[in-house]
Amino acid sequence: MSDLAPSFATASGIGSWPGTAARDAAEVVVGELAGALAHLVELPARGVGADLIGRAGALLIDVAIDTVPRGYRIAPGPGAVLRRAVSLLDEDMDALEEAWETAGLRGGGRPVKVQVAGPVTLAAALELRNGHRAITDPGALRDLGASLAEGVAAHRASLARRLDTPVAVQLDEPTLPAALGGRLSGVTALSPVPALDEAVAEALLQTCVDTVGAELLLHSCGVDVPWEMLQRTGISAVSVDVGTLRAADLDGIAAFVESGRTVMLGVVPAVAPERRPSVEEVAAAVVAVTDRLGFGRAVLRDRVGVTPACGLAGATPQWARAAIGLARKAAEAFSDDPDAI
Repeated sequence: MSDLAPSFATASGIGSWPGTAARDAAEVVVGELAGALAHLVELPARGVGADLIGRAGALLIDVAIDTVPRGYRIAPGPGAVLRRAVSLLDEDMDALEEAWETAGLRGGGRPVKVQVAGPVTLAAALELRNGHRAITDPGALRDLGASLAEGVAAHRASLARRLDTPVAVQLDEPTLPAALGGRLSGVTALSPVPALDEAVAEALLQTCVDTVGAELLLHSCGVDVPWEMLQRTGISAVSVDVGTLRAADLDGIAAFVESGRTVMLGVVPAVAPERRPSVEEVAAAVVAVTDRLGFGRAVLRDRVGVTPACGLAGATPQWARAAIGLARKAAEAFSDDPDAI
């Protein structure tokens, strides 16, 4: 196996977090995950500009966003919405830098992860001036992909300088399977959105790989993850919700791991269950998947990470802290001695 994704064979959060206090959230994430893969928090409860698409809009180069009743659109120039999105992102970066400095981690080499909507999900969510999804216009789709890749590269490099540490990137692509499967709705029933050509999606993701200059993880918590297409790209790791996995996904994961890459398994509930699972139960849920892949556990100990099933924005602050703590401890147990689980 090659060594494409060492940073992801550990524990991390998906990205979103409950509440509106950036500094409090950063302190918790750094405290729980500094020994694993801490991440820049996203706080969508703050409203416009703080959600997945607004955050991505803050990173675009030479492309502005504004709001419409259905969400966001591409705007002719910067306005209040874009300024708010940029301000919230800056606040989050300041909070992480402060927590990182307080914990004495600057220059220590511990990796950090940032998250952003992937090019397909972003283009599916943004409207053009005519009200149609940007994903329906090949030129707009190509330009958005290039703009996003450049913006993420600059964002990653800026945070790496501020923290003096390596920064990896997670592309959130919840819409990717629906876009490839032709399941996106149009403005009206008479204007359907055709299925996105897999080669186009592959090229968009590869542009991100080539431009960003860091390890890239793709997160998709839905069904029909396009494993074969992702394996053709330079994506280093894929993050999934184990509750959505089917037999075909296990085959895809096995081939992906065999190519020397990493899978992060979402096994911790994203909202508090009636009974809190133990570390042993979470670790056992990881093994329940890995034992079906056809590899020895010793081989997989450096190719498997652990996360919550999805983002934690809908959780209570107490469960959000507990969830990433459980993920970290389960990942440590699997890495230290997978045969003992």
